[in-house]
Amino acid sequence: MYKLTVLVCFASFAFFANVSAHSYHLGGCPDVEPQRNFDMKRMLGIWYAVEKTGTASSCVVYNFTKTDEPYEYDLIQTSQHFILKYTPLKHNYKYTGRLTVPDTSTPSKMSVKFPLNLGSSNWTVVTTDYSTYALIFTCQKLTFANRQSATILSRDKTLDKDVIVKLRGILSENEIDPHDLSIISQSNCPKPNSETNVINIDDETLSAKTAGNVIRGTGDAIASGAEFAVEGVGTLVDKVRNSDKPEK
Repeated sequence: MYKLTVLVCFASFAFFANVSAHSYHLGGCPDVEPQRNFDMKRMLGIWYAVEKTGTASSCVVYNFTKTDEPYEYDLIQTSQHFILKYTPLKHNYKYTGRLTVPDTSTPSKMSVKFPLNLGSSNWTVVTTDYSTYALIFTCQKLTFANRQSATILSRDKTLDKDVIVKLRGILSENEIDPHDLSIISQSNCPKPNSETNVINIDDETLSAKTAGNVIRGTGDAIASGAEFAVEGVGTLVDKVRNSDKPEK
C-alpha cells in the first residue's frame, strides 16, 4: 500500500506542476512569429529557465538532446518540485518530453508531447542567439480555449536585466502578457545531471513494467520518514515510511 501511495503522489505532483505552469485564455492559440534561419544543433545542451509562466518551482533547467530519429529531440526538464522543495528531501524532479519538427522548412516551430499531457502542444522558439538567451512559447488548443506558457532561458544561471526587458517586450508585441511570468530562483540548486533522488517522469514511468522500479528508485529516498506540511490553499501532510514493507 505504501508503494502505491508513493507512485500516486509522484503522478499527482507531476500533473499539478504541469497545470500550474500555464495560463488559460479563450479562443485559439496566438500566431507567434518564430525565429528565422533557426539551427536546432546550436540550441542543444543546458539552458537555465530564469522566468516562466506561472510556476512555483525553482532550479528549472532545460537540456535539449538529439534522438535517433531525424527532426526529433528530447527536452529534459529538471527542477525542484514546488511541493517537495518545502521538504527535507533533496531531489531532482525530471520531466522528459519529445520535440518534433512537423515542417522542416520552419524548424523553429515544433510540437511537444509530455507523458502526462493529453495531446501535444505547439512549441516555438521565438528568438535566440544560442549562446546567451532564448525565448520559448508553447500553446495547446483546447475545446473553447487555449493554454499557453512562455519561458525565458539563459545559458547561465542569471541573465542581464536589459535582455529580459527586451524578451518581455517581444512577448508584448505578440500579444502575450509578460506579467504572467514568474521569476525562477537558480540558487542553491543541485547539478542538472545529478542522479541523487531523481524523480523521473517520462513515457515509461507509469507503465506496469517500470512502476516498481520508479517506486524503489524514488520512494526509498523518502521511506525513512518524510513528514511535511505546506501552507497555501490548504495544508498537505504526507507521511511515507517503509516503502519496502510487504503489502498486507
